[in-house]
Amino acid sequence: MAATVFTIAQQKGGAGKTTLAAQLAVHWAGSNKKVAILDIDPQASLTSWHMARRRSLADQDAGGIHLSTVAGWRLGTELDRLRKDFDVVIVDSPPHAETEAKAAIRAADLVLVPVQPSPMDLWAIGPTLDVARKEKRDFLLVLNRMPPRGSLPERVIAKLQEDELPVAEAALGNRQAFASSMMDGRGVTETAPRSPAARELRALADEARALAQSLTKGK
Repeated sequence: MAATVFTIAQQKGGAGKTTLAAQLAVHWAGSNKKVAILDIDPQASLTSWHMARRRSLADQDAGGIHLSTVAGWRLGTELDRLRKDFDVVIVDSPPHAETEAKAAIRAADLVLVPVQPSPMDLWAIGPTLDVARKEKRDFLLVLNRMPPRGSLPERVIAKLQEDELPVAEAALGNRQAFASSMMDGRGVTETAPRSPAARELRALADEARALAQSLTKGK
């Protein structure tokens, strides 16, 4: 078994990295994949979500999602171990391009970069993409918290396309269902499986996994 490793990275805090990591983990665990999440963000939000999940499910195994929390020199060793034991590994990285974030990007089969429809998010992706390019890692921008209408999202998408950056076809809307499910340590594919949020999440998960698998086969 050799896991597909996804690193969620974005220099700007509050871009939705932890929510994206948790929601993808729940979906893939529910699809009979052995899933590990690796929290290397000092804020430890993904760890807090995992603890809430264990309480909500009354399950030490957290519904089939394994949590690791290591950093520093142990990161590479832990990633190698997880890659051998799981189908999917999702890394929630710090909001700055520091040593651990660079190592997580280096180890990824695909780097997912959440981008909200705002100038600040658009400006903040540069350092993350620079690290990915330097480490020769493929990346995919994920439009997150997209409003149902408005000119700003269209301008952000146009700018990304103008810069010829890879953007996922599946986008995540600005939906309360994502945050609501996170409060209980759950995911939208569990709490609201027929909702628009769940449909968006499944579409993104399928797209990201298919792309990562095609990239690894080509290496």
